[in-house]
Amino acid sequence: MKKLLFFLALSSVLGSAKQAAAQSKTAPLVGAIEANSSDRFLMQNGSVVLVQGRRPTPLTKNVVLANGTKINYKSGIVEFVTGKKTTLQEGDYVKMNGDIVFATPASAAAARGNNSVPATAQYDPYVQQTGAATSTTVSATPMEQQLTTLLTRKIELLNQKISLMTPNPANQAALDKLNQQIQSLDAQIGR
Repeated sequence: MKKLLFFLALSSVLGSAKQAAAQSKTAPLVGAIEANSSDRFLMQNGSVVLVQGRRPTPLTKNVVLANGTKINYKSGIVEFVTGKKTTLQEGDYVKMNGDIVFATPASAAAARGNNSVPATAQYDPYVQQTGAATSTTVSATPMEQQLTTLLTRKIELLNQKISLMTPNPANQAALDKLNQQIQSLDAQIGR
């Protein structure tokens, strides 16, 4: 009888240990997707869609990014790992690394809690000038050339000083000499 009770108690303990081990395993990722760094979660027509390339795909579940940022696909509420929350406005999007890009100055201001920016405000278009330079040489006045020469020499002396800065008393004389040369250059530079 004692053996039977011992056997039942032992099997009960082993069974509960197996169950506890099974519960401690992490659940597999459900709905995980392959994503490129250019993919994004865009607020479009009142809900969040996944844009891969130029193709929007409607979401059916909330999203958790690799860095822990959470995105509610219905409301556009984004919760960062720090606990801070913000709501996406139309055209705003979240990059795969968790950064938010705001479509308008008003949505950026609203995320900061500033409602003083008019809803109709737009960003100025960025125009990159693509004109070719007429000359690749830079002309410097003799004064600028002299200053450049002096600053280059000062950099050389400072590099020598760094290489001598060890706890060695024998280097002290060389350091003193370099310090005098650097002070002389500073006087010539006009500092």
